[in-house]
Amino acid sequence: MKIAVVGGTGTVGAHTVGALRERGHDAVALSRANGADVAKGEGLDAAIDGVEAIIDTTNLSTLSANASVAFFEAGTRHLLAAAERAGVSHLVTLSIVGVDRMPYDYYAGKMAQERLVAAGAVPWSIVRATQFHEFAAQIYRQAGFGPIHLAPRARLQPVAAAEVGGYLAEVAVGAPQGRAREIAGPLEEALDQMVRDYAATLGERVWTPSVSLPGKQMKALRSGLGLPSGEPRRGSQTYAEWLSSRRA
Repeated sequence: MKIAVVGGTGTVGAHTVGALRERGHDAVALSRANGADVAKGEGLDAAIDGVEAIIDTTNLSTLSANASVAFFEAGTRHLLAAAERAGVSHLVTLSIVGVDRMPYDYYAGKMAQERLVAAGAVPWSIVRATQFHEFAAQIYRQAGFGPIHLAPRARLQPVAAAEVGGYLAEVAVGAPQGRAREIAGPLEEALDQMVRDYAATLGERVWTPSVSLPGKQMKALRSGLGLPSGEPRRGSQTYAEWLSSRRA
């Protein structure tokens, strides 16, 4: 089966491409680097020629709700139009657990993306995942001020990006599901402790104080709205195991 992975060189996209190829499928990684720009709608027709399914793992680094909505709405419209022209039979979109409970900042764009996919003409599945193990490392880098690295308080159930990639591959080769089962990690974790544990692996002399960051989204994460509802698909790798694998 020929399957295109949009954002196929990113954190989850690369794992998704690998999982598809391990299963014997013809996986095509789409990115701006190889001429397929979803945000601008350029190069998509050629890139998805002969493709039966598409997995969208696109991402954007922003804290602006307006920027997020503009990016995901434009990209999703371009992708849906190209997929319909190409006769694609299944579009799988990666989203975030709890996005409908806290549609703020970056999450606002993902919520807009979900609405467009659900209203589109291409048969679809939406897979919501919890934060990846790599999230603590991102926070450590972004919230660093010299020797101080803020450790925000939040409740998470982080999952391995590789396991999300494998699940997306599994969903893509099956029939469209609409809202697919969510995927989460095996354990609930405290984000501030995750940041401290990550800092410890670096061997740097830093201070990582726990803080309750302002804003509706961080308040929602502290209250547990980013945790899965119901019984999700559970990954097996814990955050501690992921940290150990980085040291190896």
